[in-house]
Amino acid sequence: MDQQKPPPDGTRRQIAARPEILYKIFAPTTSLAGVGRHVADRLEKLCGKRVMDVIFHLPNNGIDRQLAANIAAAPTDRPTLLAVTIIAHHPPSAPKRPWKVIVSDNTGFLNLTYFVPKPEYLREMLPVGQQRLISGQIEHYMGERQMPHPELVAPTSELAQHVGFHPIYPLTAGLSGKILGKIVERGLAVMPELPEWFDDAFLREQNWPSFNAALTGLHHAKSLADLQPESPARQRLAHDEITAVTLGLAVTRAWLRRRPGLGLAATGDKTSKIRANLPFQLTHDQEQAISEIAADMGLPRPMLRLLQGDVGSGKTVVALMAMAVAAENGTQSALLAPTELLTRQHFHNLAKLAGPHLRIAILTAREKGRERAAILEKINNGEIDIVVGTQALFNDELQFAQLGLVIIDEQHRFGVEQRLALSQKNQQSGKAIDILVMTATPIPRSLALTLYGDLDMSQLRGKPAGRRPITTAALPLERIDEIVAALQRATARGERAYWVCPLVEESELAEITAATLRYQFLQKIFGLRVGLVHGRLRPQERDQVMQQFASQELDILVATTVIEVGVDVPDATIMVIEHAERFGLTQLHQLRGRVGRGSKPSHCLLLYQTPLGPMARQRIAALRQSEDGFFLSEEDLRLRGAGELMGTKQSGFAEFRFVDMRVHQHLFPIAAQQVAAILQRDPELTSPQGLNLRYLLYLFERDAAVRYLSSG
Repeated sequence: MDQQKPPPDGTRRQIAARPEILYKIFAPTTSLAGVGRHVADRLEKLCGKRVMDVIFHLPNNGIDRQLAANIAAAPTDRPTLLAVTIIAHHPPSAPKRPWKVIVSDNTGFLNLTYFVPKPEYLREMLPVGQQRLISGQIEHYMGERQMPHPELVAPTSELAQHVGFHPIYPLTAGLSGKILGKIVERGLAVMPELPEWFDDAFLREQNWPSFNAALTGLHHAKSLADLQPESPARQRLAHDEITAVTLGLAVTRAWLRRRPGLGLAATGDKTSKIRANLPFQLTHDQEQAISEIAADMGLPRPMLRLLQGDVGSGKTVVALMAMAVAAENGTQSALLAPTELLTRQHFHNLAKLAGPHLRIAILTAREKGRERAAILEKINNGEIDIVVGTQALFNDELQFAQLGLVIIDEQHRFGVEQRLALSQKNQQSGKAIDILVMTATPIPRSLALTLYGDLDMSQLRGKPAGRRPITTAALPLERIDEIVAALQRATARGERAYWVCPLVEESELAEITAATLRYQFLQKIFGLRVGLVHGRLRPQERDQVMQQFASQELDILVATTVIEVGVDVPDATIMVIEHAERFGLTQLHQLRGRVGRGSKPSHCLLLYQTPLGPMARQRIAALRQSEDGFFLSEEDLRLRGAGELMGTKQSGFAEFRFVDMRVHQHLFPIAAQQVAAILQRDPELTSPQGLNLRYLLYLFERDAAVRYLSSG
């Protein structure tokens, strides 16, 4: 493999472009021999579109095939490899019976059993009279030895390549481990030998291999221990990933902070009037956050702050106070939300709280024609103080007279690039715009530092006055009739209920099917007072159903997890979560937070399938014990690790490829110290080590950070 050294005196433009040495691994998987469109589609579903995605798709298990001397001596407590002769095929004697293949050697017989709908291929794979290698776990059944579904059937001539330890990869339908293994090897063959970005002394101290050796070693693991998160190879790759994320955020933060800010000092002209009209008392946490944000906005550098609040903690009024400060300085604010429903909720809440003191407009895909043109003109002329919108705020047609503050709600739905695109909507002053991002998803501190390392943080941990505790109970699914009876009594009192249907991993269609069946079941009991929402509905249809629920036209809303972030319904006092054992702790807490928003007592009912596994039992116990989302997020991380916690299905966060938070948390402060030291002595990453670190940024797709370095 050719090694390309970083250009010693490269121009900024040369440094900014992705290095040619990486072209082959960023190429589509179809660039590899034997990968056609059909296989590429399955690879995309499994791990991604590019060669790099295949190389980074690591085995998660393995099988150690040890050749047994013969059938009689083969163990039954672990997988074994045997050389046998095929004696006969016995088709099933009745439906739901297995297809049996009788094999033998000079010490006895063994039944290979297959439960397959179309077993004709077995005669070709295991021809009578021929010898084959077979591998699997032997068990005793009705006095005979059998091997259900051997994991390997191969010619005896291939013994050398099948004996010993063999890694096993996560797979998807239509893609076998054998085919994937060959594709991985072709990917590794084009992986360039990259220059080292860490000090030799540090690597020796940690006893870590090089990046390439670590990656190759995991694909060619010699034992199950090699694949564990604690192994030197996994720790090396995890540290690379953490360093890339930390360095990318630090570079982004430095670039943003390099420009002068607007220095929006709070005068109290509008904030005092809004405070006087608030129908509630602000909590200590809200006051603290408002103070931190106002102090940040008044500095001569741009604010970059995260407002992290638990469900129902009152982030909206804190955001309003920040926007009032912007208006006191003659600048405008933009609030970006991920859905139209949430956008309209923000618009109505802000308008009610601000009263006549701020001019507020909404801009979504629903505003069209003359109405839209009029709103755009007012924004451009400075006649609007606050614009609340969805992705429509990114459109080129929208221009501000003087944008001073950007607020992004549910930040994990938007990337750094989108955040920056909105913040640069108005550059008339030549100064950087203040940015406040908000999330209602409590994040463990170690993850928050990684996901939001470019931001200062404020937290809202307490609930506003008047919020009642939520009673949480867990019941087996067998008692569903009791739940239905309780719902009948509650709806008769004018209360509303959510019924969230089971999360089915990697299958949105199965989720929708489950929700539809539960909707039909409840509709037979409650009639037309039951609604249904799921991810396949058009946004307008989903918003319409949820609005019907909010306006008391519906008593029960059956839903998938699309309601995790949704409309406020104070009358909703009951949350039923079906198959609660399938959800993560953080998401259960988020769903529970949909109720308890009014003054009435609220209840969360967790329906589970028996028997409960130990981890599910711990999650449910933790949820019943606490309503503190920050505590629960730490528990979720401890129980499940970041892979699931950050996965798309669980919270919307991008997933780490190599980091296991249960094992690798100690690497975060090490990476943070290294990054700080590197940037202190080489802020532009132009030294030999700095140029090598640019390769690391590219590998983990932090290209934007390299662009910021190259833009000066």
